Amino acid sequence: MRKLVTDNTDENHDELYMRRAIELASQAEAEGEVPVGAVVVYEGRVVGEGWNRSIGQHDATAHAEMMALRQAGKVIQNYRLLDATLYVTLEPCPMCAGAMVHSRIGKVIFGASDLKTGAAGSVMNLLSYDEVNHHVDCQAGVLDEECRAQLQAFFKRRRAEKKAEKKARQAALDN
Repeated sequence: MRKLVTDNTDENHDELYMRRAIELASQAEAEGEVPVGAVVVYEGRVVGEGWNRSIGQHDATAHAEMMALRQAGKVIQNYRLLDATLYVTLEPCPMCAGAMVHSRIGKVIFGASDLKTGAAGSVMNLLSYDEVNHHVDCQAGVLDEECRAQLQAFFKRRRAEKKAEKKARQAALDN
């Protein structure tokens, strides 16, 4: 894995790693997936990367965060990621938040909030739920506008494509 950091400010680190997550989200989009990307950083280096692959892999668990956590565990040879930080373009869903708790990741930083299924504070907060054995530090809003714009553009295009397909089907039936 490559080391992306070129200076010592946390804010710049966060933006650099989130920009990499945005690049990975673009990879997901190129594969016809919802554009979400994730990066795991441990001791100043990227040890895990992932992007949504649920459709292509026929696997409901193949979310960006899950892919990045799996790779990070293999790279550092330990599923416990206590001192690692996960950067993700969209607020984690309940499944991914649960995996973060189980991996004991130290911190998650996300870009856009998910007002439908967000499990890091928008709908529920599994990362700091009192009854679980590990609490994950969480920071929201890093490059929020860019992350949100990427998702909004994807879904706008997808809705237009669905509308065009429906119109074409209707035209074929009318003929």
